[in-house]
Amino acid sequence: MGDIYVYMLVILAGLAITDLVVGVSNDAVNFLNSAIGSKAISFKTIMIIASIGIAVGALSSSGMMEVARKGIFVPSEFYFDEVMIIFMAVMITDILLLDFFNSMGLPTSTTVSIVFELLGAAVCMSLIKIYGEGDSGETILDLGKYIASDKAIEIILGILLSVVVAFTIGALVQFLSRLMLTFNYPKRPAYLAGFFGGLSLTSLFYFIIVKGLKGADLGGLTSFLNGLDVYTLVGWATVFWMLFSYLYVYVMKWDIYKLIIILGTFGLAMAFAGNDLVNFIGVPIGAYQAWEAWSGSGVEATAYGMAALGEKLPSNKWLLVLAGVVMVVTLWFSSKAQAVVKTSVDLARQDSGTERFQSNALSRILVRYSLNAAEAIQHILPEKATNYIASRFEKLPEPAVLPKHADKPAFDYVRASVNLMVASILISIATSFKLPLSTTYVTFMVAMGTSLADRAWGGTESAVYRIAGVLNVIGGWFFTAFSAFTAAAVFALIIYYGGFYAILGLVVVAIILLVRSFVNHKNSQLVEKETEELKKAESNTIQGIIDESSENVAAVFKRSKRIYKNTLDGLISQDLSILKSSKKEANKLSSEIDGLRNNIFYLIRNLDEQHLGASKFYIEVLGNLQDISQSLDYISKSATTHIDNNHKSLKFTQIKDLKEIILRSHEVFAVSQTIFTKKDFGKLADIITLKQELLGLIDQKIDKQVKRTKDTENSPKNTTLYFGLLLETRDLMNAAMNVVERYYTEYDAKRFDD
Repeated sequence: MGDIYVYMLVILAGLAITDLVVGVSNDAVNFLNSAIGSKAISFKTIMIIASIGIAVGALSSSGMMEVARKGIFVPSEFYFDEVMIIFMAVMITDILLLDFFNSMGLPTSTTVSIVFELLGAAVCMSLIKIYGEGDSGETILDLGKYIASDKAIEIILGILLSVVVAFTIGALVQFLSRLMLTFNYPKRPAYLAGFFGGLSLTSLFYFIIVKGLKGADLGGLTSFLNGLDVYTLVGWATVFWMLFSYLYVYVMKWDIYKLIIILGTFGLAMAFAGNDLVNFIGVPIGAYQAWEAWSGSGVEATAYGMAALGEKLPSNKWLLVLAGVVMVVTLWFSSKAQAVVKTSVDLARQDSGTERFQSNALSRILVRYSLNAAEAIQHILPEKATNYIASRFEKLPEPAVLPKHADKPAFDYVRASVNLMVASILISIATSFKLPLSTTYVTFMVAMGTSLADRAWGGTESAVYRIAGVLNVIGGWFFTAFSAFTAAAVFALIIYYGGFYAILGLVVVAIILLVRSFVNHKNSQLVEKETEELKKAESNTIQGIIDESSENVAAVFKRSKRIYKNTLDGLISQDLSILKSSKKEANKLSSEIDGLRNNIFYLIRNLDEQHLGASKFYIEVLGNLQDISQSLDYISKSATTHIDNNHKSLKFTQIKDLKEIILRSHEVFAVSQTIFTKKDFGKLADIITLKQELLGLIDQKIDKQVKRTKDTENSPKNTTLYFGLLLETRDLMNAAMNVVERYYTEYDAKRFDD
């Protein structure tokens, strides 16, 4: 019987490593977003600093391990076999839940997930004990006997309260910092930068000492730090860092904001490892400690009480080091981590652009009432005060001509510094109260608060989309809690009644889902690499616009050729997976073209005065490209719907005619793509000839289908689809040729001028 629990420990060890990988992929946003968004230092330097922080933080995690063992449930009320069921259900749930959020590219809280998973599994086992033991005489009112309800409520309220507090404090501190430093902070007096730097570095110093090194097992250094009075330490640290910052800025003439970002990234990475490592390996370590206590007792697993887990137990330093190594390796190689970071940075970026999230009713209501409130406050404040505040938030004018392919930071050094400083202070305070705070909630909401205060949401320009994005992320957090509780409870129930075979089955299902997620993610990356994404025009002359936009046209023709052919091939073979893939690709193309249209404002602002005519040419080309994407969208949707609804397949004669059209349209797109890739616009007349032949062919096929419908056709759905495909193909070719003709006209005019 004991062998089963050894096997369970082996499985838990494997789950712990997997959980570390998926957990780091999600929580990397906590400490990377400010440094990456501000571009204060290179990406490689950011990763090195974060890696060192994780390594140091892993050693400070021992104290938090007790949360997994006794923070949510009362271990003395459970037997060894029941505790193992709880731990196994929690780990399987955690891996699947975090991987789901990683695949969606959304940050969630590993702390919330582990807390609610422990709560769900423990509640399930408690109810089994209450109602499964008929002579116990207990009811659901006795649930508090098994659950550490006071501590659990304290943890949950602390986590939820952190959302509001982090957002509010982040917004307030950013508002005051911008009032003091403005957007032109490099030109502000040195004493202001020194003052700001002194406060920031003091908070980070306190954060690193209190949150990290005091909890680490570093021998004499730890004993020395624990012996220091906190208030004395902070007082002397404030004086030291104020003087240091002033000398750093005024004497050395160095950038204090970069130093803040470097230390802040290190500190948050260390906090992540120290605070959140328990979320990944606390449960398996708890299971191992439970097994150690039981294995030498000689008592049956179903009769051995787990009071030992309620005691303070030492953590294995080497296990913490190994976990830290896994976390660092994951940080460097996880592409999903980069996707999660991108979501946070995009929502906080200073400039407008293509928004990832669509607006919803709630975001529109919030923006409307916020604007009304802001207008009311403006009426209350004296005009002089309003004008002064507005002047402090004036953004620096962009250069007349932006560098080609300039990779602008999402926000400036001041906001990045405030993000790190405020998050550090809040996490330090929570640590002093021994609360396993959600670092994800704190860092994300601080970033959202500072972006709001910095007027990064652009009032009526971007606010509804950014707020919708924040609401989506917060909604995902509540989904985390609900799904974590429910799934862990269900898995615990399955394991209780199914035994070891149920564990094996659940592990196999988890492996299959993880492998599937990994393969899908890799495939999506390959598709992105193969797909030539459309690039925003950045030139300031008409010739530059023609050259740059011709690359986009070539890419659109290439992708249109593939989408059109794959859609009709999928329709002919009735392959729904091909059709859905083509439909998705058509949607992506349409979204990218919309992004180019959203950039027209900045294009016109960037153009030289004598080349403003290029904007009309570019706008018309984008209109034609949008017509192409709309035709492809219609074709892919109608074909997918037809097959998805199990309507009759196309007739042999229809398939034969379609294949002929596919072949000819493929030729038109291929020749067009080659000409635009090589910018050999003198051959554009050849395409126009091919287009006329193809349109003539489509008209012939329409006439043939009219005759077939009159004589032999008996499927209205089939006929509707076929006519729709032919007519939309004609519109597709006309839109494509409109692009060709515009370039041919421009090329001809230029040749005439020369």
